[in-house]
Amino acid sequence: MTKAPVIKVAVTETPGTQTAGTPAPLAQAPFALRHVRTSVLDLAFEEHGRPDGEPVVLLHGFPYDPRGYDAMAPELATRGYRVIVPYLRGYGPTRFLSAQTPRSGQQAALGRDLLELLDVLSIERAALVGYDWGGRAACIVAALWPQRVRCLVTGNGYNIQDIAGSVVPQAAEKEYRLWYQYYFHSPRGYDGLTANRAELCRLLWRLWSPSWRFDDDTYARSALSFDNPDFVDVVIQSYRHRFGYVPGDPALEDIERELAKQPAITVPTIALWGADDGVGPPSVEDKDAPRFSSRYERRVLPGVGHNIPQEAPAMTMTALIDLLRA
Repeated sequence: MTKAPVIKVAVTETPGTQTAGTPAPLAQAPFALRHVRTSVLDLAFEEHGRPDGEPVVLLHGFPYDPRGYDAMAPELATRGYRVIVPYLRGYGPTRFLSAQTPRSGQQAALGRDLLELLDVLSIERAALVGYDWGGRAACIVAALWPQRVRCLVTGNGYNIQDIAGSVVPQAAEKEYRLWYQYYFHSPRGYDGLTANRAELCRLLWRLWSPSWRFDDDTYARSALSFDNPDFVDVVIQSYRHRFGYVPGDPALEDIERELAKQPAITVPTIALWGADDGVGPPSVEDKDAPRFSSRYERRVLPGVGHNIPQEAPAMTMTALIDLLRA
C-alpha cells in the first residue's frame, strides 16, 4: 500500500479535564484537546503524557467515545507514554473539512484516518488499542501498514470486514444480535437514529454489556459525542456499506480492494473478548488465530461486555503492557 496523503498543518490545542464513570486514581488528570488536519478531517484528539514518550493510540468504537479510556489514559501517561485518544469521524469535535466529502463510515475510511493521524503527528510507529470501530481501524493499519505498528490490542479479534461474505446468512443466534444493523439499512432506521440517538445508543450499551452497571452520568458524558452533525450519516453509511448495500467513497477503493483479500496481521497482538458481550460473544473455538502470523493470544474476560476498556481497564492495560514489555 502507498502512504496515504495528508495535509500537514499546525496542531491546535485546548486544555481539557478528564472525567470517567469508572475513574482510576488519576482520572481527573488534565489532558490537551488538540486538532490536526488530515486530507478530509479536522480531527480532534485528547493527548496525555510526555510529547517525547513512546506513542500509544487508544481508539473507541460505536456508540462510544474517548471517555471509554478515562481509566487507562492517565495511568499510561504516568508510565511515560504519549497517549493519543482520537474522536473518530462523526464523533465529538471532529469535523469534515468540506461539505462535498462523502460522510462515509466504511472500514477503509477509519483505517485511513488513523494512518493520516500518525503521519500528521510524525509518529513513525505506535502501539494501538481499539475495539469495535476503533478495533477495525487498528486492525487495518496493522494489516496494511505493519511497519507503523509496534503492537496491537484488539477487542473482538480480527475486525476487518469480509464484505463479499456478508451476504451469506448466519445462524439465527448470530443474526438476531445484528438487528440494529438491519434497522439502519432502512429509511426508518435513519429517521430513528436521527430522532432518538441518545435513547437508541443507550439501549445498545445495555444490550451489549448486560453485566455492566453504568450510571446516567457515565452514559451522558459519552452521548455528548453523538451530537456531532455528521454522526447519523457516518453511522448509517457504515452499516449499509459493510453489507454492500451502498457504494463507498471512490477515494478509498484501493484500500477496500486490499481489505477484500482479508490480509493477515503480522504484528504482535492480544485479542480481548468480553465473555458477556451481547453483540459479539466469543466462540468456543478461536477462529481468528490463523489470521495472525506473529505473536498472538486470545484472552476472554469474565463478566465483561462489549465496551472492553471502560468495563475492564485493568485487564486492557495488562494486555497492552504485556506486549510493550515483550
